[in-house]
Amino acid sequence: MGLPLRKLTLDDFLAWENEQPQKHEYFRGEVFAMVGGRRTHIRVIMNLGRRLNERLDGSPCQAFAESAKVQIGDDTILYPDIFVTCDQADLATDMIFRSPTLVIEVLSPSTQAYDRSQKFALYRRLASLQEYILVDPDTRRIEAFRRNAEDQWVFHDMSDGEAMAVPCLGLEVPLAQVFDGIEPPTG
Repeated sequence: MGLPLRKLTLDDFLAWENEQPQKHEYFRGEVFAMVGGRRTHIRVIMNLGRRLNERLDGSPCQAFAESAKVQIGDDTILYPDIFVTCDQADLATDMIFRSPTLVIEVLSPSTQAYDRSQKFALYRRLASLQEYILVDPDTRRIEAFRRNAEDQWVFHDMSDGEAMAVPCLGLEVPLAQVFDGIEPPTG
């Protein structure tokens, strides 16, 4: 079955998308096909997923990657590259998560502008979200936006540090582990 030609309700989208071999995101009735990632993109996702799960072992939180859906309100379904939830309802769901504490997007040239702007604006609608981290495997930049006590998002650049700090979960991941298996940029 091909891409629907009409706008879909959220329920119609979920029924349709669950039958598709590829992943699609949904925003206000429109469907957007997800493109497969490059080797460096996939490598960073795997590195972070493994390291986060190691550090979260024994805690009430779990990390999920790529194929897990996050619902925002009644009009948006996204597939974050990585997210962590500590919400009991999320940890009991089979398919749709609604309360991530942390979302990480691994940037690629084709999605960078979207991840930095519209996607971040959508994620900010989640009351549970405390941190939004952008990882660029090409430049080895790691930038975070953290919600403060006044409900404002504050920018933190971790690119020149030794580790990716995730204070909302009380953990750090050394940058060497984030970028393991990826050659540093030349020049």
